[in-house]
Amino acid sequence: MDERIDIVTKDGLPTHTTALKSEIHAKGLYHNTAHIWLFTTKGEILLAQRSYKKAICPGMWDVSVAGHVDAGETIEAAALRETQEELSLELQESDLIKIGVFECFQSYDSGIQDNEFHHTYIAKLTQDIETLKPQEEEVEALQLVSVRQFKTLLEQSENNDYFVPTNRAYYLNVLDAIQERI
Repeated sequence: MDERIDIVTKDGLPTHTTALKSEIHAKGLYHNTAHIWLFTTKGEILLAQRSYKKAICPGMWDVSVAGHVDAGETIEAAALRETQEELSLELQESDLIKIGVFECFQSYDSGIQDNEFHHTYIAKLTQDIETLKPQEEEVEALQLVSVRQFKTLLEQSENNDYFVPTNRAYYLNVLDAIQERI
C-alpha cells in the first residue's frame, strides 16, 4: 500500500508536508516510524521474521512490530495500529513505554533510501504467542527468544542472517531497556 506519510527534517522536526511512501523511499526523504518490542515477564523477547515479500531485508528476524506513521497520525496511534494490523494484538497507549528515537539512515540495493526516525517502544506481551495472528504481507513467522539467545544471535549477526548487522547499537539499546523492566 502506498500511503501518505508526513515528511520531517533531518533533525526530525515536522515540515507540514506529506508524500507517498514510494516517493519518500525513492528520494530519501526523512520520516517517522513506530517500533514496538514485546517482551514477557519470563524474560523472553518476541522476534518477527520479515516476510519474504518485503523489499528491505526479507526473511530477517527483527522488531516485534514496526511500521510507518501515516500522515496526520500520532506516533502512539501508529504503534497501536501497527500492532493490531501485524499481530492482531490490541494494546493500549498506557501499555507503551517509549525508550527513545533512533536514527536509521540506510540505502539498499533495491534502490530504497530509508531515512527513518524509529520511535521505539517496549511493551509486555501478556498473551500466549499462539494467539497472535501474523499479517502475511508483513510477518513470515514469530518466535520468543531469551535474553541470552538474543545476545548470542546479536553477537553472531554478521554471519547468521538473523539481525540487520548495521543496527547492532539499536538492538543493544532495546535489549538494555527490556532488561531493566524484566
